[in-house]
Amino acid sequence: MNNRKDATMKDVITTILERRSCRSFTEESVSEVQIKTLLDCALAAPSGRGLQTWKFTAVLNREKIQKLAQAVAHALHLEDYSMYHPAAIIITSNEKDSKFWEVDNACAMENIYIACEALDLGCVWINQLYTVYDEPQVRTLLSEFGIPENHGVYGVAAIGHKKTVPAPKFIKGQYQIIR
Repeated sequence: MNNRKDATMKDVITTILERRSCRSFTEESVSEVQIKTLLDCALAAPSGRGLQTWKFTAVLNREKIQKLAQAVAHALHLEDYSMYHPAAIIITSNEKDSKFWEVDNACAMENIYIACEALDLGCVWINQLYTVYDEPQVRTLLSEFGIPENHGVYGVAAIGHKKTVPAPKFIKGQYQIIR
């Protein structure tokens, strides 16, 4: 391998291994160029049978994000719920009758996560929408955001500039190699 390819491979692997969920953001906005880069990375994710029935919706308006958080809180009967006050969110949705919609969206979310780390942005997966996307108050807002009625929401990436850098954590799980 040539040096450029070796350096790129190292950068990608380091980015993956150093990625952490970030739940504390500054007030600084995320640029539209960065958001478009994240959306392009989401679209580059693998999709079962190449169906690509997904849609990615970026919301850059903090008031609209808070309104969505309030609708989720209402649907879940929670009093204190905020989505961590990010500068932006990307909602991953997909046709509910598409066989691989959840897996496809999980792949796209991971691409968003890795791209955020590469851009030195913080990101955390908000999963509560997955259980309440068809609740009337939530669905009304999703419709206002242009998300089709036949789409389920798999996850929301809350994105912003890191207020603090999350400390490395012990990584749980296991793997084995069989020869």
